[in-house]
Amino acid sequence: MKLKGFFRNLMIVFILVLNFSCDQITKTIVRKTVAEYEIIPLIDGYLTLTKVENTGAFLSAGSSLPYFIRFLVLTLLPIVFLSYGLYLIIRKKELPQILIIAWCFVIGGGIGNLYDRIVHGSVTDFLHLDLGLFQTGIFNMADVSIMTGMFIIIWRQFLIGINQNSKGD
Repeated sequence: MKLKGFFRNLMIVFILVLNFSCDQITKTIVRKTVAEYEIIPLIDGYLTLTKVENTGAFLSAGSSLPYFIRFLVLTLLPIVFLSYGLYLIIRKKELPQILIIAWCFVIGGGIGNLYDRIVHGSVTDFLHLDLGLFQTGIFNMADVSIMTGMFIIIWRQFLIGINQNSKGD
């Protein structure tokens, strides 16, 4: 199903704002109520709240780079890619609704982290998941949005591949 015109663009803006707002509201609460590196168990030690200010990217990658390179790689390039992604989902009218939603999650999350980097000089991360053998780094709701969107995109491509292979059999 494809959405047309105004309502399609309204949906794009709504999902972007929803992702960005969820991210920024949770980060604001954490910044105001949790001390840096304080550990607060949320779900029996499986999910904890731990505030960390991350000047790098995923798992602090790039945090030790010189400022100019870090600014170029972690601020300017994301502005270009997020702007181009937004341009594409608005202009490509043939995109299926599920891909529009997925890309809005990715772009909305990216905007949330980019906003932090520009306004606060670092990204506030605060969630940690520990399932024994599987453990995450510390992340935030923007990261959840990005991962959710990417999961949907990859899953859809996987299903399309299965469907195309089954037609060839």
